[in-house]
Amino acid sequence: MEENQPKTGKFALNFGVLLGVVSVVFGLMLFSMDMHYDQGWAIRGISLALTLAAILFGISQFKKANDGFLTISQALKLGTGIALIAGIIGLIYFFLLSNVIEPGYMDKMYEIGKETAMADNPELTEEQIDQGIEMQKSFAWLTYPIVLIFNIIIGLVFGLIGGLIMKKQKPAY
Repeated sequence: MEENQPKTGKFALNFGVLLGVVSVVFGLMLFSMDMHYDQGWAIRGISLALTLAAILFGISQFKKANDGFLTISQALKLGTGIALIAGIIGLIYFFLLSNVIEPGYMDKMYEIGKETAMADNPELTEEQIDQGIEMQKSFAWLTYPIVLIFNIIIGLVFGLIGGLIMKKQKPAY
């Protein structure tokens, strides 16, 4: 008799969309409070905590649907899938933010970066800092794949942690 196994892809899609929507709501909340330029540790910590919570919750729900059994490989697939879907949704939001909602977003970020560079490196001239910013602008398109790869790595790590905590093998008999 064949059992009806739950699919990791379905759970990854559902919880990835959930995490993506929660992340967009968090981003809109920051935007409404004019804190979307702040990249401090508190905001990054909250974002990582949301990601960890979504991945662990997704893994636990999959385990529950799989009669209480979970392998590390399934947890890795879930963590990676959830992070990938949420990362794609987050990048779509970032694209809309920087091109539609607030078209001057990237210019403001470069200006903040310039002020930070001048404060951190007083020996640099303004021309050197401007050259560095122009180089950043020419490689700005790399932001999207780098963020997606970083999200996948975070998903792998959190999936591994969740898998190690919750794993339970099916008995051989």
